[in-house]
Amino acid sequence: MQSRPKRLLVIQAAALGHELLVRNNVQSLCNMDLMPIDTVFPALTCAVQAGFRTAATASDHGMIGNGFFHSELMRPMFWEQSSRLVGGHRIWDAFRATGKKVAMLFWQQSLGESVDYLVSPAPIHKHHGGMIQNCYSKPADLYDRLARQVGGGFNLKHYWGPAASYRSSDWIARATCALLADPDTRPDLCLTYLPALDYDLQRYGPDTPKAATALGHLLRELDEIADVALSNKYEIVLFGDYAIARSDRGAVQPNLALKQAGLFRVRDITGRAYPDFYESASFAIVDHEIAHVYIRSQEKTAQTIDLLRNLPGVKQVLDKKEQATLGVMHPRSGELLLIAEDGYWFAYPWWENEHEAPDFARHVDIHNKPGYDPCELFLGRWLPPSITRDHSKIKGTHGRVGKDRQVAFASTLPFEKTPASLLELSRLVANWLDDCGRSGL
Repeated sequence: MQSRPKRLLVIQAAALGHELLVRNNVQSLCNMDLMPIDTVFPALTCAVQAGFRTAATASDHGMIGNGFFHSELMRPMFWEQSSRLVGGHRIWDAFRATGKKVAMLFWQQSLGESVDYLVSPAPIHKHHGGMIQNCYSKPADLYDRLARQVGGGFNLKHYWGPAASYRSSDWIARATCALLADPDTRPDLCLTYLPALDYDLQRYGPDTPKAATALGHLLRELDEIADVALSNKYEIVLFGDYAIARSDRGAVQPNLALKQAGLFRVRDITGRAYPDFYESASFAIVDHEIAHVYIRSQEKTAQTIDLLRNLPGVKQVLDKKEQATLGVMHPRSGELLLIAEDGYWFAYPWWENEHEAPDFARHVDIHNKPGYDPCELFLGRWLPPSITRDHSKIKGTHGRVGKDRQVAFASTLPFEKTPASLLELSRLVANWLDDCGRSGL
């Protein structure tokens, strides 16, 4: 009797926290039990995805968050997509070396990755405003083929910004199904990403009717993908990257405090305060519940530490040695790492007067801001269109880890033991792939 083909679908569902499922009485999916598992630190998209595909911590792979400060260029680098930003081997390297095909859909830092099929958002920003919606794909015609199969192209406005919604996740789910069902493109390993939960849990919090509705959308997508995957003889691994916690105590603004102390410097450009990273003694690159603090004048280290330790909303200020114990010490890491108290998150602004805000502050601009800005999820005004600057609108955040922040995972794979963490899950998946490669199945 011929053996069943060994194919695997890995689904990474944004914000799939275990407590969210318990709260909504969801215990299983497609006969797979949904179980709690520890995520990696920091619990941020890029760090978790890099950790899973390398089975390593940020200290090794280098994705210390969704971004970092580039010490040679002297500028923040957020949401950059080159796969070379992720150091280390991939858990599928040996598997692919046997001739197996690997696909990656909408994972961060995927451009140039060692895969056979790839789709990732890659819009073209026009010189006089506006953008051309497009996705990068490998092979080059894959995106166009998938767009025809699912009934239209990917709308980036549904993926991020005030119009972001489960519709982006729906498109990815349909494209994943099309890829798995097509005998000409069917990969042996497919890694896909579904962001359906991310938007409204940040907007409204994890314990609201909006969160329950978002979960319903995700479960529908997962049912659709699982049906197609199982009918095409795929095993399934599903996991969340982080659990979103309620943020109802406000935003912490470390750069404002550092500026008021004379440590963070700005340039006055037509009345607007733009950051001067070249002359600043210290500054923070923020990312949800964590912030990396870079100190460029070592004689200002003690002053910076004292200032930030006394800043309301800061739970911990960790030096490099303490970062190492959390698996996040890397040359890209800040001299200090801040962790927020429960209910708080870190915001990047440094100005007190809104008239001093840089032009990018009221726009969706994920590359120029020195940190993640959840305010981009809300429209501030219609004419001219801009995002809100009201930090109180943000009701959900993430980044911290702990038993109250476990994520959910499920699998059809017959693991010998239940993994306790995402890194253990990654290693078990790597072992399964290696066994498949060696067996030739």
